[in-house]
Amino acid sequence: MIHRHYLLLPLLFACAACDRSPAAAPAEPTAALTVELVTPLQTSWPQRVAASGHIAAWQEASVGSELGGVRLDEVRVNVGDRVRAGQLLAKFNEDSLQADLVRQDAAVAEARANLDKARGDAERGISLEKSGAISNSEASQIRTTAAVAAARLQSAEAQRNVQALQLKRARVLAPDDGIISARLATVGAVVSPGTELFRLIRRGRLEWRAEVPSDALARLKPGAPAFLISGDGTRITGTLRQLAPTVDSSTLTGIAYVELGADSGLAAGMFVSGEFELASSPVLALPDSAIVFRDGNRYVMAVDGDSRIHQLKVQTGRRLGDRVEVLLGLTGKERVAVGGGAFLNDGDLVGVASPAALPPAANADK
Repeated sequence: MIHRHYLLLPLLFACAACDRSPAAAPAEPTAALTVELVTPLQTSWPQRVAASGHIAAWQEASVGSELGGVRLDEVRVNVGDRVRAGQLLAKFNEDSLQADLVRQDAAVAEARANLDKARGDAERGISLEKSGAISNSEASQIRTTAAVAAARLQSAEAQRNVQALQLKRARVLAPDDGIISARLATVGAVVSPGTELFRLIRRGRLEWRAEVPSDALARLKPGAPAFLISGDGTRITGTLRQLAPTVDSSTLTGIAYVELGADSGLAAGMFVSGEFELASSPVLALPDSAIVFRDGNRYVMAVDGDSRIHQLKVQTGRRLGDRVEVLLGLTGKERVAVGGGAFLNDGDLVGVASPAALPPAANADK
C-alpha cells in the first residue's frame, strides 16, 4: 500500500502544474459577410398615374344598304382589309335598276316632246288671240296646257334622277379611309334599306379608353404622355387626347382618351394597363437589391461606423428601372448594404467593400 501511494505523487504534481498554465486568449469576432455600401440618392422622378381600360376605335363608321329588294351580287372586302375613301366594297345587281333608268329616260324624252308641242301651240295662240281669231279663254287654256307640260317634264326629270341615284347606290363605297372591322354582307342576300353591311374603323385610328381614379383626373392634361403595356410585355407610347366630362358614380373613375399610333400592334377590344406621366417630384432612391422582405415588411440593412448592421424598416413607393423610391424610414445619410441583406441580422458584424456610387436611374420603368 505504501508503495502505491508513492507512485501516485508524480501524477498529482503534474496535474497541479497543468492547472497553473496560462488561460487561452479569446477569439477575435469575424465578419458575417462582406457587403458593398451605397448612400440613398436624392433625385427627381416623374409622377405617374396608373390606369387600365379597353382599346377601342377612335370612330367607327357603319356602312349600310340604301336599296331594298335587290340581290347582292359581289362583296370585295373582308374583315381586316384596309380601304380607301370611295373604294368599292360591294355591288348589288344592276339589271333591273338599269331597265328602270332607261324607262325613266324615255319618260323624260316624252315629257320634253309634249312641252315643245305645248309651247308651239301657246305661241300660235298668242298670235290668234291678238287677231281676235280665238277668245281669251281659249288662249288661256292653251297657255295652261304649256305650263302643265313644263311641270310634267320637271317631274319626269326628278324621277329619272331618283332612278339614277338608285343605280348609283347599287355600288357600296367606303365613306373614309380605314380598316374593315366587321362584315355582315353575304353574296346573294336581298336586304332591306338601312341594313348594316360593314363596320369601318375610320382611318385605322385606335384609342385607349383608360379608367382613371377621380382624384387623379384633375392632374391630367391633354397632351400628357401615356405608356401602355401589351399582353406580350411590349411598351407602347400614346398621347392623352381628352378627358371625359363626367365620372362614374359607382366606380369613381373617369375616362381618359389616349390616341395611339397606327403601328401600336393593338386591336380593338383588348384590355391593357398603363400609366400617365406627370411632372417630376423629388425622391430618395435605392437599388432594389438593397430592399429586404421579411414578415410582410420591407427593411434595409444600414451599417454604422463599427461595421455593425442596423435593420431599418422602410416604406417604399414607385419603381424606376432597378431603383425603388423610399418614402419613410431613411434620412438619406445612411450607408446601406447592397445585396446579401437577406443573410444579415440586426447587430451582425460585416466587412465593407469599397463604396459604390449610385448611378443615375434609367428612364424606363420595368
